[in-house]
Amino acid sequence: MDLVIVGSISYDDIQTPEASGSDLLGGAAVYAGLAASHHLVRADEQPTRVGLVSAVGDDFEPHDQMVLEKAGINLAGVVRRDGSTFRWSGRYSGAMESVETLATEVNVLADFKPEIPSHWSDPEILFCASTHPATQVVVLDQCPGAKLTVLDSFLFWIETEFETVSEALRKVDLAILNENEVCALTGEAILPRAMKALMSGAALHGGVGAGSGPRALIIKRGGSGVLAQLPCGAIALPAHPTDNIVDPTGCGDTFAGALLAHLVGRTGALNDIDVMRRALIHATVTASYTLGGLGISGIASMDRGAYHARVDRYRRIVGMS
Repeated sequence: MDLVIVGSISYDDIQTPEASGSDLLGGAAVYAGLAASHHLVRADEQPTRVGLVSAVGDDFEPHDQMVLEKAGINLAGVVRRDGSTFRWSGRYSGAMESVETLATEVNVLADFKPEIPSHWSDPEILFCASTHPATQVVVLDQCPGAKLTVLDSFLFWIETEFETVSEALRKVDLAILNENEVCALTGEAILPRAMKALMSGAALHGGVGAGSGPRALIIKRGGSGVLAQLPCGAIALPAHPTDNIVDPTGCGDTFAGALLAHLVGRTGALNDIDVMRRALIHATVTASYTLGGLGISGIASMDRGAYHARVDRYRRIVGMS
């Protein structure tokens, strides 16, 4: 398996100043999986396998399963359980830089203990999307053969499960977090200091003596772009300029899925500044499509020709030919 993604599959109720909808297919694994599968296409036009590991309830619609399978996503790691699928409700206002969570119903994910299919235990890339950090630790321990391990987290887990978040961060090669999360995690208001403290392990539970943090860190900064600190150096890129902002839900997960898709087959990618810059460009542009539609509609309907034209425009903006 090229890329295994462990995370939530959900039904979302979303309100933004531009649109609203109920029972929308969503979840971190869905956004990341759709983004990755768009980019991982073989020469014969058959999508490279992207595997999801999650749980859904008996209310999960066959149509939504077809949407994921048609995108080329392997669902062998998704189990159906008695009960309801994870549900989330959120409302955006103003410039939509932050969201008010109205309701979260964990449902079938409450006591879910993911098991990586045995034939997926040595993926090229393992991505633990934003789930409980104890789940991330279990998953990472199940895949000792993964060539690149990556995780995302969430402010709630950082505030309530700091010790376990620290353990998970020490097990991965790359962490993809947003600016608020890394500053909350480290207690540092100045971002470069926060990044240094996280990577050294000084800001994690147990300090430097317990071990270093991830050797690479990518910080999502919303409308301010992205900042990456890598073994090969630092990269800073602006957000893709757009006035078509409909719904920010899933942008960070889309960003991660596209980024990791462009690291598949790139041995030692974290040490190659050109590979990482290209991957970050594609991640930034792909995330802009999620912004442009309600729920997954923007990412699910990307036209390849229009996408490449948008990438070309963005490359010119950042000074790359």
